Amino acid sequence: MVYMVYMCSIYVSWNTYLEDCLLRTYQNRDIEKICTNADFAKKKLSPKMYSKICKRISEIQSANSIQALINIGRCHKLTGKREDQYAIDLVHPYRLIFKFFNDKEPTAQICEIVNYH
Repeated sequence: MVYMVYMCSIYVSWNTYLEDCLLRTYQNRDIEKICTNADFAKKKLSPKMYSKICKRISEIQSANSIQALINIGRCHKLTGKREDQYAIDLVHPYRLIFKFFNDKEPTAQICEIVNYH
């Protein structure tokens, strides 16, 4: 099940219309809670990690294509079992893993926060 979030991130100007924001979804409720609940994320991870997560989600959300993200946070396409996913740096060694869809409207699905190395 995928959970939809149509609200712009706190880092995106409130004057920005929703159409200018990338639609963002979450793979499950756990990752949604980490990405949207500051108190929970700071307790489970760290304040520094939560800050970086917010920054990266804002960058993903403001992009209208995957090419716009390539030079941000060492964003790169993954291979092997994760060939349909992308990774972007958080606090070393963790990465934010997401999928990018460009069907009717560009959509990023936040999948997980992981150290896959």
